[in-house]
Amino acid sequence: MYSLDINFLNDRPEYKPEGARQKTRAVSTDSKRPLFLGAAVAVALLAAAGGSLLFLQAQNASLEQRQSELDSQLGDLTAKQKQIADINGQTKQIKDETGALASVFNLVKPWSAMMQEVRDRIPPGVQILTIAQSTPSNQPTPQPSPSPSAGAPPPAVAPAASVLQITGIANSFNDVNDFLLVLQKSNFLKAENTKLVKATLQKEAVRVEPAKLQNAQQPTLNADQLPQLPKQVEFQIETALSDVPASDLLRELDRKGAVGLVTRIEDLQRKGVIQP
Repeated sequence: MYSLDINFLNDRPEYKPEGARQKTRAVSTDSKRPLFLGAAVAVALLAAAGGSLLFLQAQNASLEQRQSELDSQLGDLTAKQKQIADINGQTKQIKDETGALASVFNLVKPWSAMMQEVRDRIPPGVQILTIAQSTPSNQPTPQPSPSPSAGAPPPAVAPAASVLQITGIANSFNDVNDFLLVLQKSNFLKAENTKLVKATLQKEAVRVEPAKLQNAQQPTLNADQLPQLPKQVEFQIETALSDVPASDLLRELDRKGAVGLVTRIEDLQRKGVIQP
């Protein structure tokens, strides 16, 4: 028969042998090592999270400061942009006014140059008696805009085309026709508006009066005894001034003696106000 020998004293700590105690202590220490490692990892993670939070807060504060600086710079740039816009508006207004003033010079054709042009084109056998300038009554007068924009200069309006009435006498109808043709070729006049209004042969021949000399006896002659000139053709030609800009006629204006106008236009072209 076998007998069981059970010693319950070994289960009590005060009666446990020294070897059993060390073994139990070693087992207890080993079982708590993962707990220590987990606690260390948790502390490291918390420290990293805290450091990241502090770093992000510092970065946020720096970005807020930078944003305030940029907002201040943006306000300065907006004010400067407004100043630039005002300067550009003033510059445009000055350019418009200068262009309108320059266009006046470009539309003007001196009367002296016009008369010289007509004189240069008079053929032999034609004599000019009168040249009258007028404005056609059927042409509407340009009206200003009812509501122009504030600060904007009025647009340059071309002056009404002037009509010239040229009256004179010629030796024949062929001479009148030749004069009409050469006027139609002039750059100062509109060819389509240059036309012959009338041309009639004189009813009575012109008689030549004898010259009266001082201290000389004058012969007494009747009207029938005075020499007669051949009958001439009385004519009237109507034409209109051309709307070709004066800048396109600089050479001809210079040849006609309009030196002042040519000098002004050339000066404006050098400054870029009038395109050459």
